[in-house]
Order: sequence, then C-alpha cells, then structure tokens
Amino acid sequence: MATHAVSISDAEYEEVRSHRLLGFLLFLISDTIVFSSFIFSYLYDRSASPIWPPLGVERPGLYLAAVNSIVLFGSGVTMHLAMEAWRHADRPRFNNWMIATIVLGLGFLSGQAWEYSHLHDTWWGTVFGASFFTLTGLHGFHVFIGVIFLITVLLQTRRGVYSQTRYFGLTAVTLYWHFVDVIWVALFFLFYVY
Repeated sequence: MATHAVSISDAEYEEVRSHRLLGFLLFLISDTIVFSSFIFSYLYDRSASPIWPPLGVERPGLYLAAVNSIVLFGSGVTMHLAMEAWRHADRPRFNNWMIATIVLGLGFLSGQAWEYSHLHDTWWGTVFGASFFTLTGLHGFHVFIGVIFLITVLLQTRRGVYSQTRYFGLTAVTLYWHFVDVIWVALFFLFYVY
C-alpha cells in the first residue's frame, strides 16, 4: 500500500497550525494545573507543620541541585539557539544546538538519578520525602518525555518533514522544553532554597 503526501495551501496550513497551537497550549495549561495541585499540596503540608522539614529529615543538597539547574537552564538556551538557527535556515547550527539540548537534558536526568540514589534514608515514609519524590519525579518524567520529543523532531528535520515556513513540531518542542525549565525554577526554589 503506497502512502501519498497530502499537500495543503498556506492558508489551510496556517488555520491548522493555529488550531494545533491552541491545543498544545491547552495541554501545557492542563499540565500546569497538575503541577500546581501538587505544589499547593506541598505548601499546605509545609505550612501545617511546626517544623519543616520534619525532625530527623535532612534537607536535599543544594550544590548538586544548583549544578543540575544550570544544566537544565543551559538546555533552554541551546533550545532557543536551535530554533533561531532553524528560522535563519542554518541547518548545521540547528543540528548542533538540538544535539546539545538533548545531551544537556540527558545530563539533567543523570544528575537527578544520582541524587535519588544518594538521598538519606530518613526521607522514606515522610510527607517531605513523598512530596519531593512526587514533584521532582513528575518533573523528571516530563524531561524524559521532552528528550524523546527532541530526538523525534531532530529525526523529522533530517527526513525533511519541516520547511522554513512549516515547522509546528519545532515550535511545540520549544514551548514544551521552556515549560519544563519554568517548572524546575519553582521546584528548585521550593525544595532547595525555601
């Protein structure tokens, strides 16, 4: 069975693109609501406790989290540079920046895995530990999905799926990656600074 590419006009593409963009933004808003629910739950637990973190529970290490944050925020910069390279029709720079973003995303996940494997035993069975693992784990899952999304879009660009005027997948992955960065700002502040 042969497949045929569907050709649509620029006007039709713009209409479809605006609908896809609205749908993607609604997805990001729903994801924001999920994270907000967990964050407000954590803040409620924190405000209801006279001592936070509870006695005997060590705070997470700031140094590793700061390095991991720099890695993730750096990936936001490389994602932006990749998108700018695409807009200026510089494919080699686009490929390099996309690969850098993927590597930095994997670096963040590796740092988070290392942190999880070296956390103190006092966290298990506590509200603090449950909140930490739920929120940072959910964020880590989003980073993992984002890395898969980045790899997929990079492969699609190499196959010629996108053109200089039609590149919604690149827009979506850029929005998603920046969303992941913004969520980490909140989590970093809540668990490591505040």
